[in-house]
Amino acid sequence: MKIAVIGFGAGAIGFINTLKTSNHQIDVFEKAKDIHSTSVSGIRADGKIFVSADMGGDLDVGLDLQQEVVDYYLSNIDCPVDKIERGNSFGDTPYYETFYGAGFNPIQAQFWHIGTDELKNVITNIYNDLNSYENISFHFNSQVDSVNLNNNPQICLSDGTTLNYDKIVLGVGRTGHRLVKSIINNHPEFIMENTKVDLGVRFELPNHIVDDLNKEMYEFKVQLRTASGYSVRTFCNNPSGYVVTEEYEDFITVNGHAKLKEKSSNTNFAILVTHSFTEPFNDPIGYGSYIAKLSNILAGGDKVILQTFGDFARSKRTKHLGRVTPTLPQDKYILGDLNLVFPGKTCQALLEFIETLNKVVPGISYQDNLMYGTECKFYSNKVTNKDNGKILFMGDCSGWTRSITYATAHGVLLAKSIE
Repeated sequence: MKIAVIGFGAGAIGFINTLKTSNHQIDVFEKAKDIHSTSVSGIRADGKIFVSADMGGDLDVGLDLQQEVVDYYLSNIDCPVDKIERGNSFGDTPYYETFYGAGFNPIQAQFWHIGTDELKNVITNIYNDLNSYENISFHFNSQVDSVNLNNNPQICLSDGTTLNYDKIVLGVGRTGHRLVKSIINNHPEFIMENTKVDLGVRFELPNHIVDDLNKEMYEFKVQLRTASGYSVRTFCNNPSGYVVTEEYEDFITVNGHAKLKEKSSNTNFAILVTHSFTEPFNDPIGYGSYIAKLSNILAGGDKVILQTFGDFARSKRTKHLGRVTPTLPQDKYILGDLNLVFPGKTCQALLEFIETLNKVVPGISYQDNLMYGTECKFYSNKVTNKDNGKILFMGDCSGWTRSITYATAHGVLLAKSIE
């Protein structure tokens, strides 16, 4: 069988690695210019992998397969495995009862933090191995503009080239939402659910406020049902980490990461508000993109907004920073007012979450702590792979996964389904 894999991300890694010794001819199309430029999910978000039944996606991925995925990534690191930071989120710790008592839902998981710097080596090692197989061909600097499923499955590249395949496997992540949308616009029967988007901020504060929490579990994930009815959660905690920007095709958001070797004096994590919509609305990605673009417009077009928590709570534009020094370079942000970006209910939910979190971790609501906006986590249209004989949706672009571990496992499962 001749298979086209679009996008070299976590899902593609699981898929290709499973079929590397098969008789299938696999062509991998990646828009980045080379392996060092790929935006594999997690490279800019610090390569945190985990084993958990409570987070990372809606697939039925067993703990055994998750552990196999983790072991695969760890087997490709250049440094000794014992140098990799690891820990439990709300395992055998009194923090579980403390957070639970404050109204939070603590999420349990085992974590391994590879680090942004070391993860690049991991991805390169994986690529070198996969590229050594004769049935696998990588095509970098290859942008797939459209997919035609009417007759033989066909991909159309940006240079005008069209290529036919027996099967197309789409693994373009959340940043490839335009290609996914163009496909499902022509094939709405693929859509199972299209209702959610997470919008929020990247929160940054000095390490000393959360030192005890970071030492206890490294990554803490909690959810809170707020008075407005919105569910708010933490995501991607980065002790001694860095805030970064993330570029989509037509807007810029914020993210965070941490390195294995180089450390800052701040911790950052996302605070995200889940927005769920009802019919006839069917474009949560468009809604989230609009909010992100609005923040860019208010920041001058190519920057994000930075506001202190104290000013956010007072609905006041930030003009001066206090005791916390941003880790995001100054040319990437402008001081402003996120209250002009988010809807009122979203702002209320963020404020309630932070103030409630402060009851458990005193100092979270210090007025000098920093809020960068916006951070978006798109739930791609949840699509079905049943009877999609010509195309398979894989990883985060399928709407079924939201993590490196689950996306990679999804690739493994899909590969086994066609072995």
